[in-house]
Amino acid sequence: MFWKGDQREDHDSGRPVPPEYLSNLGVFYHHCPSVDAVNSIAVERDYKNRDEIIVSPDKMGAVYEDKVRMFFNEHLHEDEEIRYILDGEGFFDVRGKDDEWVRIRLAKGDLIILPAGIYHRFTTDSSNYIKAMRLFKDEPKWTPLNRAPELDGNPARQEYIAHH
Repeated sequence: MFWKGDQREDHDSGRPVPPEYLSNLGVFYHHCPSVDAVNSIAVERDYKNRDEIIVSPDKMGAVYEDKVRMFFNEHLHEDEEIRYILDGEGFFDVRGKDDEWVRIRLAKGDLIILPAGIYHRFTTDSSNYIKAMRLFKDEPKWTPLNRAPELDGNPARQEYIAHH
């Protein structure tokens, strides 16, 4: 998809997105002021593994711009995507009920869980820095499947459509 302007800008449509709308999409958002709250959610949802990632030019060097572009390609995962923001800010864009983009700003203390099968993309904000904890049910894995017609039959996508 062609993006006009800098993907790291707010791009506020002026339409507020109520939490119930995100919930109906299967997106779980919660502000967790401490890691203790994250740990409780991890136990409830059976997350066994975690790691941390820093997305910034200082940390990633010459590959930063390519990585940010890769994260911004519309894709889905066959597992939930769980991120707890430890520092910095960024955006997850998810596809809404009518295939429109819904932009979700995340900052320190925010936790987001995207269901398997939802089309989404990610970018840092204009500060070009975010530090996040990634949580996983099993071994850490991050396999994006870029949007394409053949993904309509993907089991994770089919399950997502059936429930949301």
